[in-house]
Amino acid sequence: MKPLLALSRLIDAANERLGRLANWMVLVACLISAANAFSRYQLDLSSNAWLEIQWYLFAGMVMLGASYTLNRNEHVRVDLVYGRLSTRAQVWVDIAGGLLFLLPAMAVMAWTAWPMLVESWRIGEVSTNAGGLIRWPVKLVIPVGFALVALQGISEIIKRVAYLRGEYDMTFRYEKPLQ
Repeated sequence: MKPLLALSRLIDAANERLGRLANWMVLVACLISAANAFSRYQLDLSSNAWLEIQWYLFAGMVMLGASYTLNRNEHVRVDLVYGRLSTRAQVWVDIAGGLLFLLPAMAVMAWTAWPMLVESWRIGEVSTNAGGLIRWPVKLVIPVGFALVALQGISEIIKRVAYLRGEYDMTFRYEKPLQ
């Protein structure tokens, strides 16, 4: 279990850094938005590239931030039943949900997004807007983001299995005291 927990720590650290990058993307997008509004309305200068880079940053925020959010156990849940379960039962639900839903869904999403990226790269796709940007970088974020969520899902499953084996403390992940 120790090598798996080391892998989990590595995945967590990578997604922590990428989450911080996603947080900085919020600031950069806000600054670009403000500068774009200023140049458009005060200087009568405009470029579609400025609008598109904001969209690209938003895509980065969402796709890189999703794995960070999973690492922090902050995804929205409808826990009508889950919240009433014991911690051990919640851990089992997390493992089952990760194996049966999260990992297969992320694999399908990353797999189906890949051809779109490859085609965009192959043809040198550029935005149809005047002054628009190349498209493959933003399309790269899609399969990478889903792959990162899948990796974080593997990390979460490893930690929960280790918890069930008594080799990892999950106290900070659950509101109820460990039972």
